[in-house]
Amino acid sequence: MTHYETAPGDRIPFHHKVVYGLGAFVNNLLAAAIGGMVIVLNIGLGMNPALVGLVAALPRLTDAFTDPLMGYISDNTRSRWGRRRPYIFCGAILAGLFFALLWQLPAGRSEVFYFWFFLGGSVLFYLAYTMFATPWVALGYELTPDYHERTRLMGTQNFIGQLAYVVAPWFLLFMQNERFFDGMVDGAAGLAIMIGLIAAGVGVLPALLLRERFKADIADSCGDGHAPRETFGASLLRNLKCFLKGFVLSLKFKPFVKLCVATFLVFNGFMLIASFQFYVIIYYVAGGDTVAGAKYAGAAGTVQAIASFVVIVLVTWIGTRLGKRKTFFLAIGVSMVGYALKWVCYNPDLPWLVLVPAPLMAFGLGALFTLMPSMIADVVDADELDTNERREGMYGSIFWWMVKLGMAAALAGGGFLLNATGFDEALGGAQAERTIYLMRFFDAFIPFLASAIAIYSIYTFSITEERAHEIRAELERRRGVGGELAAASA
Repeated sequence: MTHYETAPGDRIPFHHKVVYGLGAFVNNLLAAAIGGMVIVLNIGLGMNPALVGLVAALPRLTDAFTDPLMGYISDNTRSRWGRRRPYIFCGAILAGLFFALLWQLPAGRSEVFYFWFFLGGSVLFYLAYTMFATPWVALGYELTPDYHERTRLMGTQNFIGQLAYVVAPWFLLFMQNERFFDGMVDGAAGLAIMIGLIAAGVGVLPALLLRERFKADIADSCGDGHAPRETFGASLLRNLKCFLKGFVLSLKFKPFVKLCVATFLVFNGFMLIASFQFYVIIYYVAGGDTVAGAKYAGAAGTVQAIASFVVIVLVTWIGTRLGKRKTFFLAIGVSMVGYALKWVCYNPDLPWLVLVPAPLMAFGLGALFTLMPSMIADVVDADELDTNERREGMYGSIFWWMVKLGMAAALAGGGFLLNATGFDEALGGAQAERTIYLMRFFDAFIPFLASAIAIYSIYTFSITEERAHEIRAELERRRGVGGELAAASA
């Protein structure tokens, strides 16, 4: 095995990594805030929970089209400011503005009014959110050509992005602070303005302080063979064909498909049973005592959240020494041990053992969103080698849309899975023995099995460290770019 040292010219200054990471913080903050604050529609305004779920889900259906479309637009934009930065700048400001306006809910209106008001506002917000997030993701794939520096960059952004999930759980309490707000609805309005200002002020920094590596003439994935004075209709048709071509080619590129499969399995294996942990802890470990169960579950969640920060640092360090594939095997393997330990450690006689699997399970998602973006950057290079086109935006948008789609399906599937156990809320702690057994089994071994299949998917992933450097050398030769690759035998 050959280990390649990162050349000084390929290093991203640490402050630039932090700036890119601030984009992750804004990205996660907006996602966590809108998901956590939507409860205001039910508790604060009395909207039917079914309508609340519907108004939260419907705008996300547009992501299936708008995410890849924004990726295509970003990939093919020609401007003096680059392909990504204009959209990041405008998208951050608009997303912050629309988020703040979304929660300025007038008092005394009907349920139907609030439904349509929030639905229309959400569509505008998500369009602006996509305008910011998709080019920001794509920008990260091109900031460095180095195999290991990409892992360091993604580790930094993942670490900073996780900070949003530290503050988000406190939003509900903050909105009900009587010293600042006159009720929960007023609290949501005030909090939304603060979040909007942060999103706009911080979100523009990657656009202002970072630089793109590729010019449009290198990166254009639509080609220049069209007539210079084509009609609007001809231009629209040509771009539609190019969009569909790029979309299909991305979905057919096997290394990318393997990353999507692995991500879907690891992430959604976890999400599918995310609620099961609470049910198992409450109805098995705590014997139906919801207060005690919530205490144990909360403690386990806190331990897992703290451990995630340590995992990101550790995985980033190991990844630059063992390579991404081997680090993925190691990290996901550790998370599998954590899942399996639930079968033993979720014990009514020793309830605080629920803390033991938590830091091990943190290796799953902590490693996933550090290594996968770095590996997608390698995929973009391999795709350019085959097609002479760069599609960072398209690949990033499809990947994250797949994550969001899978998460929605997993959350919905979790409810059906719970029904399959025979769970009956009316029975409290007196659930049937078979129900408890199935809940425990699903909770421990569905993510275990999904992670095992994910490891096999990455085992067949063809872009090793050595292959990545061969691809880079060929691309630089093709572009006429000089680049030294310092290699040392490991």
